[in-house]
Amino acid sequence: MIVDERIVTFINSLDTENSRILEEIEQEAHASDVPVIRREMQSLLKVLLMLQKPMRILEVGTAIGFSALLMSEYAPEGCRITTIENYEKRIPIARENFVRAGKEDAITLIEGDAAEVLEELEGTYDFIFMDAAKGQYIHYLPHVFRLLSEGGCLVSDNVMQDGDVIQSRFAVERRNRTIHARMREYLYELKHDPCLETAILPLGDGVAVSVKRKRKEKDNEQTS
Repeated sequence: MIVDERIVTFINSLDTENSRILEEIEQEAHASDVPVIRREMQSLLKVLLMLQKPMRILEVGTAIGFSALLMSEYAPEGCRITTIENYEKRIPIARENFVRAGKEDAITLIEGDAAEVLEELEGTYDFIFMDAAKGQYIHYLPHVFRLLSEGGCLVSDNVMQDGDVIQSRFAVERRNRTIHARMREYLYELKHDPCLETAILPLGDGVAVSVKRKRKEKDNEQTS
């Protein structure tokens, strides 16, 4: 927990319920110890989607399909979602959940290693949600940047690693030092890439919201 637990509890106490199917899937996930995005992250996603109005969404990390279904409810009608998952045990559950929600035609699940799938994808996406192996974010970034449309939004979840990312590498357990270094590098790239505008928010376990600058905006900044 990187934010005072009492504040999070209060904020979540004001929240309203999701749709019946989302509530059911979330309860099933908690009962099976399957992680789904936190309530405060759900609220942020809903607002960003309503502001951005994306027609093509890419998700890296499906799990059991909860976040893809949530996004499908708050994106414009006709939006297409592509989601990538490599964990074989969760793939059939996600597919079943898409059918339960009547969203199997709107959501395409691609099985396989995200790095390999991303390399093969073509076209652009208006909105990309990163919620996969945290140590791989930095390796996914070149592909994600290529796939993100100008003016598109990249949302990266769980970037604070329960607060470990702010610690010295020597204060982090040895087994976590690689992911610690990679996440720091990832956040640095998001904040220092001149083609991105990024805000890092202490919400949930940390979230980075990035917008890819439009070419005209970049040109104006360089000449000013």
